[in-house]
Amino acid sequence: MSYIPLENLIDKSFGSMYKLVTLVSRRALELAEGAPRLVDAPQDIKITTLAMKEIAEGKVIMQKEGKAK
Repeated sequence: MSYIPLENLIDKSFGSMYKLVTLVSRRALELAEGAPRLVDAPQDIKITTLAMKEIAEGKVIMQKEGKAK
């Protein structure tokens, strides 16, 4: 199981837990619909965990106005 510390994620959403949850859920939905993976991860990893890993590594970022980039 993969664990991603909250400290690695909360700064990526300008300190807002709500924005972080929104960003993770949007990216997880994109992955579920077939978007390519942006990081190396096992095939059996959950898509929400994969989305968090992508955000933690800076592959998915939030723009200042709140939209994912």
